[in-house]
Amino acid sequence: MSAQNTRVLPEGPEAIAEAARLILAGQPVAMPTETVYGLAADAGNGEAVARIYEAKGRPSFNPLIVHVRNAAQAAEITDFGEDAEILAARYWPGPLTLVLPLREGAPVASLVTAGLRSVAIRSPAHPAMQALLAATGRPLAAPSANASGRISPTRAEHVLASLGGRIPLIVDAGPTAHGLESTIVALTGGPPRLLRPGPIDLGLDMAGGAGIEAPGQLRSHYAPSKRLRLNAAQAGADEWLIGFGPVAGNATLSASGDLLEAAANLFGMLHEAEASSASGIAVAPVPDDGLGAAINDRLRRAAAPL
Repeated sequence: MSAQNTRVLPEGPEAIAEAARLILAGQPVAMPTETVYGLAADAGNGEAVARIYEAKGRPSFNPLIVHVRNAAQAAEITDFGEDAEILAARYWPGPLTLVLPLREGAPVASLVTAGLRSVAIRSPAHPAMQALLAATGRPLAAPSANASGRISPTRAEHVLASLGGRIPLIVDAGPTAHGLESTIVALTGGPPRLLRPGPIDLGLDMAGGAGIEAPGQLRSHYAPSKRLRLNAAQAGADEWLIGFGPVAGNATLSASGDLLEAAANLFGMLHEAEASSASGIAVAPVPDDGLGAAINDRLRRAAAPL
């Protein structure tokens, strides 16, 4: 990843206009929210989302929170049932994230959901983030704007210290109100389940679970139902081959060996392979550097025995 000049603009019309321009050009931008500063990108653009991971140096592709203007926009993306309507009416806009079933054909890249059939979504209260959502007209994926493993940023200078040279713009609106990531509640069947505590206390106990459903959980796992073989130069008997670079395969993560393109295509390719008539899946070698390390981390987890 080449270094770039990171501008810091004070919150205002000029900053929002420049942030919207960059977002629509497929770039990530650091934005204030009422919780922490987030690294926002167009949630429907897989390569833009891959640039979030690239900038953060995130070790694996965990689900990201999608930010929307309001419940109406959330309902275009998710199956927004009665429980969601009740919670949104009381707590949105605000620091509450809901994990909901993903609507078929929703404008959300598979990299955002880490291949899951659910999506984490919230309507932020911060006026700058709301202004950006309005200016772009797009749902925005936005994890915390810090290098992976670092302390979450509550001021623009924290973002600059962590991501300076990695992103084009930071919008500075001073310190955040809460300084703590949003509460996350799953509404994917049965009673509401608390996945991550945060500023809003709904009186729920932490839920146990089999694998990751949202940001901030310990384990990460996505596995197709078929056996998965890694570092394959060619398909074996009854295998659907996911290619990369010189290995063409039945379909390719990136014919040119572009890791951004490969990251954007990863989960879609795994779903396509799983839906094929082949009994197994093979994946061509992917270099283990930069985004390739995150791709390989996810593939190793997907190939691990259940």
